[in-house]
Amino acid sequence: MSWQPEIEELRRREALGRVMGGPEKVKRQHDGGKLTVRERIDALLDPGSFHEIGAIAGLAGYGENGGLEHFTPANFVFGRGTLDGRRMVVAGDDFTVRGGSNDASIKDKMILAESMALKLRLPIVRLVDGTGGGGSVKTIEVKGHTQLPGYENEEWRHMVANLQTVPVVALALGSTAGLGAARVAASHYSVMVKEISQMFVAGPPVVKRIGEDLTKNELGGSAIHTRNGTVDDEAESEADAFQRTRRFLSYLPPSVYELPPRGAQDDDPQRREEWLIEAVPSDRRKVYKMRPIVEAVVDRGSFFEIGKFWGRGVITGLARLDGWPVAVMASDPYVYGGAWTADASQKVTRFVDLAEVFHLPVVHLVDIPGFMIGLEAEKAATIRHGVRAMAAIFQARTPWCTVIVRKAFGVAGSAHQNADRYGLRYAWPSGDWGSLPIEGGIEAAYRAEIAAAEDPAAHHAEIEERLNRLRSPFRAAEAFKPEEVIDPRDTRPLLCEFADLAAPIRTPGKVSFGMRP
Repeated sequence: MSWQPEIEELRRREALGRVMGGPEKVKRQHDGGKLTVRERIDALLDPGSFHEIGAIAGLAGYGENGGLEHFTPANFVFGRGTLDGRRMVVAGDDFTVRGGSNDASIKDKMILAESMALKLRLPIVRLVDGTGGGGSVKTIEVKGHTQLPGYENEEWRHMVANLQTVPVVALALGSTAGLGAARVAASHYSVMVKEISQMFVAGPPVVKRIGEDLTKNELGGSAIHTRNGTVDDEAESEADAFQRTRRFLSYLPPSVYELPPRGAQDDDPQRREEWLIEAVPSDRRKVYKMRPIVEAVVDRGSFFEIGKFWGRGVITGLARLDGWPVAVMASDPYVYGGAWTADASQKVTRFVDLAEVFHLPVVHLVDIPGFMIGLEAEKAATIRHGVRAMAAIFQARTPWCTVIVRKAFGVAGSAHQNADRYGLRYAWPSGDWGSLPIEGGIEAAYRAEIAAAEDPAAHHAEIEERLNRLRSPFRAAEAFKPEEVIDPRDTRPLLCEFADLAAPIRTPGKVSFGMRP
């Protein structure tokens, strides 16, 4: 007695599943500049590591004799595999089968993918293409009734739980709407491919009914969503998106119950960059570039920027110091002088939460002149978003090191660290801080005195000169605020020491709050 015939039938059905939507649909996918879901999984994971689950799930048709006559695979492919040797869950939509729509999927597959990541404490990468399990009016005919949306959705519960448990990456690799778009947004890191990816609450045919006749890219292309904070990064190609995924995950632990792994120690922690001593102009009216400073003080080539195109007054990304993964925040004086806008504040909140959830020490390079001011800033609720960012910093318990590169003014400037607990703080000789800048504050503080002077302009200049003599960071350091003024060239050695000091005090486990998208 042998089960060989059944094994042969199993292999036949597996082969039918690999056909996906058929040669014509696969060709259409390729003609659109996109890979198929199986090609994507092969390109993302280590060769030969993918173990598929539910490979023969789908819609089958049988003849009168009970034999299988036709088979349409479910348009959701998932399983386990390794990426750079690290085990994870990967789940992808098959756009070649009914455009990834809900009525061609098997809901339990998507639920199990999210559940498996949660229960096995494995990162999950979602390859989203289509509605991603979302709605289609054809579902009404298939089910015979309409669907009442609700939070009882088991998949949604797992998605929310995963955000506070395991790294979640979502790649929008085509046109995605509804739940598919929500699956992209409900992640720790998301990517769209330029000209290929689009995201919508509802697509162009639906939006046209409210009088907006737009193309897919006009309505929800990467140029929109990577600039409004919905999606973190814009990739040039699918291969670029996969490479970004590898880099992002390399800085994080498999779950919150472990600590971020140390990388290669191939850059001298004592390296001192001579040019840093003149990186910041002595003329306070002149700007400088912050990104080269970030690159100079972290391990060479390790800085991985996240969210470059939105909230641009703040630079955020992951890096390594003597091999230790850290989260880096830095001001960009080229954008509103580094002032915190509403967008920048939201970016800070989300990034600090990411660092807190995954036990990443934070390095903050500060040049903050305050919150953005003016009518548009008020309309954007800058102060509310700013205070929320401040609360996120106050709530964070991950190790924190601040380097005040230049400005730290006002309420936003006070958010450079959490003074409620111990953290390292250094200042460069270019440091300049206070309740508000001297240049803009003299008129408010000395208005009556200046108005009464015989020569108001000369008196204004006299007051400014007098105050400038007192604004030296050495004067503040005499009062132990800040604790240390340092040679800029010593920044990397001190940051590497911080990373070494922080490593043993990191504590695995869930934090008191979960990450919100």
